[in-house]
Amino acid sequence: MAAQTWFITGSSRGFGRSLAVAALKAGDRVVATARRPGQLAELVERFGDRVLPVALDVTDAAAATAALDAARDRFGRVDVIVNNAGYANVAPVETAPEDDFRRQFETNFWGVYNVSKAALPLLKAQGGGTVVQFSSIGGRVGGSAGLGSYQAAKFAIDGLTRVLAAETAPFGIRYLVVEPSGFATDWAGASMDVQDVPPEYRATVGAFHERARAAGRAAGDPDRAAEILVRVVRREHVPTHLPLGATAARMALDHSRRRTAEAEAWQGVSVSADFGAEYPVDLPADVAEADAQRA
Repeated sequence: MAAQTWFITGSSRGFGRSLAVAALKAGDRVVATARRPGQLAELVERFGDRVLPVALDVTDAAAATAALDAARDRFGRVDVIVNNAGYANVAPVETAPEDDFRRQFETNFWGVYNVSKAALPLLKAQGGGTVVQFSSIGGRVGGSAGLGSYQAAKFAIDGLTRVLAAETAPFGIRYLVVEPSGFATDWAGASMDVQDVPPEYRATVGAFHERARAAGRAAGDPDRAAEILVRVVRREHVPTHLPLGATAARMALDHSRRRTAEAEAWQGVSVSADFGAEYPVDLPADVAEADAQRA
């Protein structure tokens, strides 16, 4: 396959840096973006003119358009768009400062929206491309105490991407939602701010924070994950969603099984809401989900 051009947000560290290196080692070109492009100097020194460092704050829609224009001007086309930039702070929804909750959403969702929207005219004009949206396994299963803004944004990314895939299907644009579990990145390190956790939330939000801080010892290798994604994107057909990591794979399968079992148990009730359907019908046995799974 001919060399491809990648446009990667959040390339200064974590998954973004690993993915930039993996693509460059595979012989591709990379438009590496970061708020502070000086942090990308090592990439340029190592890979030369196959790297274009670009300053980008993904919350700035005009800047996203300008960055993609620079990518096109330098390399002629962009084959792979990677929306990786994002961060999480920890706090209960009840007590989280609203401005912090909104700022996280600005980066984690609106940043993805800005870059995805800005990329569409370019991808349409060149006859296609691949958009890789970084979510998390929490964006599929949810329920991580303390990550209200972050996980809400990840669910929103999934919804947006499904709509984009339907709307742009005739244009040859492909979409892949990546859902990692715990990886050895700085996600739970210096980039994560922990707000005050009231005593009544220490068993839930506090417990999650302690587990998140242990993510530096996580099993996930971001370099391996990056190499996997470079291989996957080169395929003719890509999955719509790709959990990465053993924990992500287990959680995805467990979540799907539980949701399928629940939908089947309530199917009769669901159908009974339509005009002409049998009504009323008995509700399922009133047991906890765990008990229902064992039945």
